Amino acid sequence: MVKNTNLHKAKNAKNDEFYTQLTDVAKELMHYKKHFKDKIVLCNCDDPTWSAFWKYFHLNFSELGLKKLISTHYDREEATYKMEYTGGDDNDIEAGIKTPLEGNGDFRNQECLDLLDECDIVVTNPPFSCYRPYVATLMEHKKKFIIWSNNNSITYKEIFPLLKNNEMWLGYTANKTLVFRIPDTYEKWDEKETQKMNDGNHYAKVPAISVFTNLDIEKRHEKLILWKNYTPEEYPRFDELPDVINVNKVQNIPVDFDGLMAVPITFLDKYNPEQFEIVDALNRYTILDYFGVNEDIQNRHSHCCNINGKSTYYRIVIRKKVGV
Repeated sequence: MVKNTNLHKAKNAKNDEFYTQLTDVAKELMHYKKHFKDKIVLCNCDDPTWSAFWKYFHLNFSELGLKKLISTHYDREEATYKMEYTGGDDNDIEAGIKTPLEGNGDFRNQECLDLLDECDIVVTNPPFSCYRPYVATLMEHKKKFIIWSNNNSITYKEIFPLLKNNEMWLGYTANKTLVFRIPDTYEKWDEKETQKMNDGNHYAKVPAISVFTNLDIEKRHEKLILWKNYTPEEYPRFDELPDVINVNKVQNIPVDFDGLMAVPITFLDKYNPEQFEIVDALNRYTILDYFGVNEDIQNRHSHCCNINGKSTYYRIVIRKKVGV
């Protein structure tokens, strides 16, 4: 499993200002053009002064057929503002109506929740330390979204059930190392990336970044080609769950096995709900509904279930759909 030191430190210190680059925003959003026509887009964690999300949607406002673009700026202590753009001069990213907010732009403030209710689609890189309540807010308000996060958020007890129940899924950016602009006050930054950018700002590389969405995309319907055959030697079973075989690599999911298979979380990048069913997860932080693993087992095995007495990394348990 990839260690994500920068984001873990950010979470602990509440250093949430990791600014996504325009190139990474464009690479993802190019796949969603049909979703934006006649829609109101809200970027509710983005200062339009430097936000790549605001810039992308502003420059492509007419091309995407947007109805309205809204961005809210957050400050820990001071009252901030919102920007709204409804067209007129797409190339001037400063064009728009700037209105003061009563509060600091926190996405949980009522005035920001009102904007959330107004919009059709939310697109942003939310604060890492607030990812769980942020997603909960989106779900509570029944919003469509495209959001950036650490891939390991798949394992959160608040997030995995949403993935299991097909309420959200991975976008096109999955488990990638991305470069983010960071404030000068942050202690750790990448000297090579900063020198390459040469724009007076600091940059940091962050591994295991994925996009999560609940918009239907073509990738979600692509069938994973299987080719390997099952053998007991290559696919051992779990000590506590003898009905489940372990598959160490997604590309090695056996073509001729129809039972329960435990696969790495990277499987979600290839997950097609028409081909597979997500049954459960093997980790002490998940509910483990299907298996009914008791609390004693979860406490004795702090990370996951064992194979021949040795614990494995977090696994998602799947099985093939009947007739597929």
